[in-house]
Amino acid sequence: MSLYERLRAEHGPVAPVLLDGDLPAWIVLGYREILEVAGTPSRFSRDSRTWRWFKEGKVPPDSPLLPMIAWQPVCLFLDGAERDRLRLAVTDSLERFNRRGIRRQITRSAHQLIDGFAARGAADLVDDFSEQLPMLVMTQLLGMPDEYGPRLVEASRDMVAGTETSVASNEFIVETLQQLVRRKRGNPGHDITSWLIEHSSALTDEEVWNHLRVILIAGNETTVNLLKSTLRVVLTDPRCHASLAGGQMTLPDVVEQVLWSEPPLMTIPGRWAAVDTEVGGQKVEAGDMLLLGLAAGNHDPAVRPDPTAPLHGNRSHLAFSSGPQECPGQNIGRAITDTGIDTLLARLPDVGLSIPEEELRWKSGWMTRHLTSLPVTFTTPRSGGTATPGSTATSGSTVMSAAPVGFGAEAGGPLRDGTDSGSRPAAALPVPYPTPPVLRRRASWWGSLKAWLRGR
Repeated sequence: MSLYERLRAEHGPVAPVLLDGDLPAWIVLGYREILEVAGTPSRFSRDSRTWRWFKEGKVPPDSPLLPMIAWQPVCLFLDGAERDRLRLAVTDSLERFNRRGIRRQITRSAHQLIDGFAARGAADLVDDFSEQLPMLVMTQLLGMPDEYGPRLVEASRDMVAGTETSVASNEFIVETLQQLVRRKRGNPGHDITSWLIEHSSALTDEEVWNHLRVILIAGNETTVNLLKSTLRVVLTDPRCHASLAGGQMTLPDVVEQVLWSEPPLMTIPGRWAAVDTEVGGQKVEAGDMLLLGLAAGNHDPAVRPDPTAPLHGNRSHLAFSSGPQECPGQNIGRAITDTGIDTLLARLPDVGLSIPEEELRWKSGWMTRHLTSLPVTFTTPRSGGTATPGSTATSGSTVMSAAPVGFGAEAGGPLRDGTDSGSRPAAALPVPYPTPPVLRRRASWWGSLKAWLRGR
């Protein structure tokens, strides 16, 4: 953020920068200027093939920028009617999921992860929870086995970071998704992959797996960062504790505040000037690349003069971009974050940071800023007598059931009107996880909040 503010002070709302390989570009720092660039595709295209450095052959084939900016047959790199055709397929497929079904899957996956460290009394909520939960959920949404998750997490993070191995990581992701599309062509299911294949927009196999790649990478990367940042705020900010415990805020309120202060992606590529134009007082030539500085825009003094002021209920932040290319899956990311944290706090009510807050460390890339660890301690729940939804308790241990949790009416989940389809035995439906007993001497702010809500 300090770099963005120095650039703003020197150049105004639009500043010149150099990308990997000393390739010139512009970064848009102003809130209003970001809305202008994102909302006028006639002047600022999403077609990266118009980038002058591509045309002049100055981008090497092993550039770490390529996985994120090389043109692909997806709606993110298109304008007009073709973009609308592909975007409709994505939004329709995402909207087919029932909200209750998604939250059941998030809760189930969160319990599965917590089971892995609850008995230790300590954990790193980055490695043990935040880095894993979004991909566990995303692989289920896409119709992939759970075991795909760990390698896809590693490859996704490496690709977005723009390392020297990012091209190889992208190739692994592409190959995995191509295999998935071939399998779903012959054996469709109730998942995004199958719904993209059967959509009336008639996507080709290449269009399907390319959109799955966008959903997987964007969904995992942004949600991991949002989950880590929100957990950090909940664990370290006394104002947040007081507001939650007093009922002035809910977890979704905290998520929106984090989206203003620490958006999951600091910058995103990009837009390419379709014509010679001007934005933010800078002369931009046709073929120039523009990065959207989402974090800088959220902190623009012109629209947010007091960055410490609460913004409850205000969703006008730029965390999910804006305009025709605004993220269509943003509510899934919100659901994973607030449901995952709610589940964690219900299981481990007295969880707390085990190191001073000032010892927390971050790692930055050209698009993202990652919290590297979040070590915590908590009271170890008593064993024997509680079991994760869909699991069997045996001698104090938890064994996960292999039965999948469906999302929509076809899979036996709740229908859109909230009733159950009845197409599977009631015993297979997830049940609320009972809150484990907590030592009375370790009363927590979360327990106080729940007690206050019950008394209303």
